[in-house]
Amino acid sequence: MVKTKTQLYGICGVDEAGRGPMIGPMVICGVLIDPDSIYELEKIGIRDSKMLSPTRRSNLGKRIEKIAVKTSFRSISAKDIDKRRKHTTMNEIEVDEFVSILKELRPKTIYLDAADVKADRFGKKIGERSGLAAQGAEIVSEHKADARYPIVSAASILAKVERDRVISRLHEKYGNFGSGYPSDPKTVDFVRDLVKKNKKMPSIVRKSWDSVRKIIDDESA
Repeated sequence: MVKTKTQLYGICGVDEAGRGPMIGPMVICGVLIDPDSIYELEKIGIRDSKMLSPTRRSNLGKRIEKIAVKTSFRSISAKDIDKRRKHTTMNEIEVDEFVSILKELRPKTIYLDAADVKADRFGKKIGERSGLAAQGAEIVSEHKADARYPIVSAASILAKVERDRVISRLHEKYGNFGSGYPSDPKTVDFVRDLVKKNKKMPSIVRKSWDSVRKIIDDESA
C-alpha cells in the first residue's frame, strides 16, 4: 500500500527503557507494522522485555526489525535528562519524545505504555500534541501495555536492546558500572567510589537523581 504524505497508516507501539537508572540514557522506541503483520509478532513469542534474557531480546529484536515497516528511536542522555528536569518532569520528557516519534511514524492505531499515573491523561496529551488524534488516530494508553500488547512488547524489546548497546559502549569507556540502576550494587559502588575519591561526576551519571544525591550526602556526612 502506498500512503500519501498526510495519510495515517499502520499499527504502532511505543515504549521506553531506562527511565529509572541513575546512570545512562533513557531510550524510547516506536515500532510501526502493517496491520496484517500483527500475527507475526505473536508467532515469534513476543513478550515484555523485562522477562527476557539479553540474548533472547537481541535475537527477537532482529526478527522484529524484519517484521516492522519502520522503527524510530530517541535516546535521551543523562546530561540531557538533568538539564530538562530543571524545568519539567520525567513524564513530560516522555510525552515530548513519544510525540516526536509518532509525528515521524504517523500511525493510524497507537498503543502506548503509559508513564502517567492516569493512563488516559497520558494518551490524551500525546494525541493532542502530536495532532494525530484530530486526524482520526485511535490511541490506546494503558499501564503495563508492554505485557498486554505484542506491538508494545516489540517496542520495549528494541528500546532495551538499544540501551544495552549504549551501556556496553559506556562500560568500555568508564569501566563496568553494572546496569546503571539504583538496585544494582555495582552501580551504587561506582558512584560511591567517585564521591569518596572526590572525582568529577561524569556526564553519564544523572546528578539530579535522588539516589545519586543520597550517596553524595551519605559520603559527605
